[in-house]
This record gives sequence, C-alpha cells and structure tokens, in this order.
Amino acid sequence: MTLHLDLAPLISIAAGIGILVFPRLLNYIVAGYLIIFGVLGLLGHV
Repeated sequence: MTLHLDLAPLISIAAGIGILVFPRLLNYIVAGYLIIFGVLGLLGHV
C-alpha cells in the first residue's frame, strides 16, 4: 500500500491552524500568496 500526499492540502491545513492560533498570521499568508502567484503569473508559470 502506498501513501500519496499532495503538498497543497498539507499547506492549507498548516495555514488554517496557524491562523486559528495567530490571527495576525492571516495578513502574512495572504500577502505571501498574492506575491508568489503574482510573480509566477508574470513569469508565465501559472
């Protein structure tokens, strides 16, 4: 039996727990998401 885990759901769970524990963390998570996907969009990777 093999176990296959994707990275995105694990990051989502960790981010959700982090936001529950540290509500101000939401600002940094959203900012990081927007910056990363903005740069990837400009480079044509998305």
